[in-house]
Amino acid sequence: MVYTVTFNPAIDYVVHIKDIRVGATNHSDSEEMYFGGKGINVSVVLKELGVNSKALGFVAGFTGEAIEKGLKDLKVDTDFVHLKTGNSRINVKLKASEETEINGQGPHIDDKSVTLLFQKLDALTDGDTLILAGSIPSSLPADIYEKILERLSGKKIRVIVDATKDLLLNVLKFKPFLVKPNNHELGDMFGVTLQTDEEIEKYARKLQDMGAVNVLISMAGDGSMLIDETGKMHRMGVCKGKVKNSVGAGDSMVAGFTAGIQSGDYEYALKLATAAGGATAFSDGLATKDKITELFNTL
Repeated sequence: MVYTVTFNPAIDYVVHIKDIRVGATNHSDSEEMYFGGKGINVSVVLKELGVNSKALGFVAGFTGEAIEKGLKDLKVDTDFVHLKTGNSRINVKLKASEETEINGQGPHIDDKSVTLLFQKLDALTDGDTLILAGSIPSSLPADIYEKILERLSGKKIRVIVDATKDLLLNVLKFKPFLVKPNNHELGDMFGVTLQTDEEIEKYARKLQDMGAVNVLISMAGDGSMLIDETGKMHRMGVCKGKVKNSVGAGDSMVAGFTAGIQSGDYEYALKLATAAGGATAFSDGLATKDKITELFNTL
């Protein structure tokens, strides 16, 4: 079974407008709402790929209820901890000539609720996959990723971590199955600017030396690179299309890889990850099965 964790789920309110006038009343051309958060995005795209998952995390208030209902309608299984105060956040995405985001803070997460999440994670068994993605809300301990991996360290669980800098570096000692920084994040971890494939590969292998089993580096318009557990380097270009959406493409790559690696073929997993990431980038919302298949066949 695949489990995803989203500490701070959100309703993403996407507003399309030709031009924003600051200080004036603006009228949108169209709007959409999506149920977001990095782990949730992974679960939604996994469902499109025919892989069942269970979304874990925290929800609160009427917006939390809407997130749960929305995911149920998408046939995504959930087992969230319900917080007693506050509301799950609403993130506003303004899409004009430039893209602007206003992200809500989200509810306070108390210690009792964290314990309840840990108890749910204790139910994971050998062979399960756990996906940890995104930043840590201010009300949670900064080392919660480490606490989770330490708690599960006695089990044979595939852990996938999509996080930045210290969040990622601090969990490498637990030998996560996959880490997925982008090339800029990879450079930031080591205080360098990476420009060539050779430089990116060098530092990706450093992450592997530090404990990561597989390292997937996304490079926007330059494609992606995978260093698999055998040490082999795989390189993949990008899908061709018009970019409409910058939100969720990385999460879709994680979903594609998670679904693809069930075959045991790393080349296939990278190809499916690339198609899923492209399918989201070329859509207003998250990737659909049909769009992923269409792009997969072009790679």
